[in-house]
Amino acid sequence: MTASTANDQRFREFKMPDVGEGLTEAEILKWYVAVGDTVSDGQVVCEVETAKAAVELPIPFDGVVHELRFGEGVTVDVGTAIISVDTQPGAGPAEPAAPAEPAAAPAAEPEPEPQGRQAVLVGYGAAPSSTKRRARKAQPAPVQQHMAAAIQAEMNGHAAPAAPAPAPAPAAPVAPAAPVEAAGRPLAKPPVRKLAKDLGVDLATVVPTGTDGIVTREDVHAAVAARTAPAPVTEELAAPAAPAPALAAAPAAPADLAARETRIPIKGVRKATAQAMVASAFTAPHVTEFVTVDVTRTMKLVQQLKTDPDMAGLRVNPLLLVAKALLVAIKRNPDVNASWDEANQEIVRKDYVNLGIAAATPRGLIVPNIKDAGAKTLPQLSAALGELVSTAREGKTSPADMSGGTVTITNVGVFGVDTGTPILNPGESAILAFGAVKLQPWVHKGKVKPRQVTTLALSFDHRLVDGELGSKVLADVAAVLENPKRLITWG
Repeated sequence: MTASTANDQRFREFKMPDVGEGLTEAEILKWYVAVGDTVSDGQVVCEVETAKAAVELPIPFDGVVHELRFGEGVTVDVGTAIISVDTQPGAGPAEPAAPAEPAAAPAAEPEPEPQGRQAVLVGYGAAPSSTKRRARKAQPAPVQQHMAAAIQAEMNGHAAPAAPAPAPAPAAPVAPAAPVEAAGRPLAKPPVRKLAKDLGVDLATVVPTGTDGIVTREDVHAAVAARTAPAPVTEELAAPAAPAPALAAAPAAPADLAARETRIPIKGVRKATAQAMVASAFTAPHVTEFVTVDVTRTMKLVQQLKTDPDMAGLRVNPLLLVAKALLVAIKRNPDVNASWDEANQEIVRKDYVNLGIAAATPRGLIVPNIKDAGAKTLPQLSAALGELVSTAREGKTSPADMSGGTVTITNVGVFGVDTGTPILNPGESAILAFGAVKLQPWVHKGKVKPRQVTTLALSFDHRLVDGELGSKVLADVAAVLENPKRLITWG
């Protein structure tokens, strides 16, 4: 068995898995292990963020951590090895693999580029070479020929011919260029490459100040500042400047404005949400309708349910009854619960309701859904809502919990907002915005009285839902909230 084969069997690599549905990359948020730590099968070694959620990754074998291939904050492609584990830590130091014999090549031919991990995105991913070795500088052909002639002459007892005169040296550059790897790329970490790409900076023009000639974030910002700074005027060409008006304020330089700006990378959940909203807005023709409704009786029912023994320990709030009212409205108007199949040119009506609840998290807006919500009782719906919210707040919502939604509720009222025009989740038919409940003057039984009032907004895909159907659904939701006894008569 060769040394290389023994090493391959001893050191096992754990590759970035596809933790979602067809996801292509994930960002390493946090490592829970370090080099030298002992790990066991099923142990969580890191947390990654995909375009849908944050997920913890367990390792599938035992051993000792030999190498962490990427640092925290780096986005890695699915299928790329992120950690290697020594599965035989008691076997002593690993045998070095026998180096392959280099093939002879003509002197004038350039060295072939080393084959390593290939970058898959511009300014992102692993460098084409896995080492930082610089390319060997080839000797000019005339010098090589002279050296060969000198050796041959010495062997024959003759004087060596005179070496040809060297070509004149080129003028020294004004500033050193950034050092490059063997494949010609400047040395920089993936986040720095991403920053340079966002700011439109060519790393080959940046003067590095980092260790071993690595370009740092500060170097990139310095290049931007130098690019935006005004060109100096020589003393010979400078004309006497006219005195500035006493009250005129000098405009802020672009570099000063850049220093007062914060750039936040668009990635993970925020990136996926942005892409989904753009796709939805420019694919599904949106229509939004509004209704203002007296929900005084519903608010009283919420207080009664909080003291009901059957709801003990469950989460009871107005959102629970809004969700139940929407489910009743869908039951009365089942055609609203559908999706558009563009490939087959079909409308797919769903006989189940996966009710999405928009949740704001530190990583961005996510929409997990309650599977088969229409078949649940009120206590079951309350328990599912409570679990959904707590899981989202902890950042543990799985991609499966966010797939397959049919309709959604967004509770903008918790922020004191009256209503809005929500955008559909891709693939869904409708989304209901629940506004803030406020005490307002309202005509009740022929008299103006203070009542609890809210505004509902329903956005729907006009390919699936026409104005009549959308109006019926919204009116039914309002009717249930105005008189919650309809939960019994209609449900």
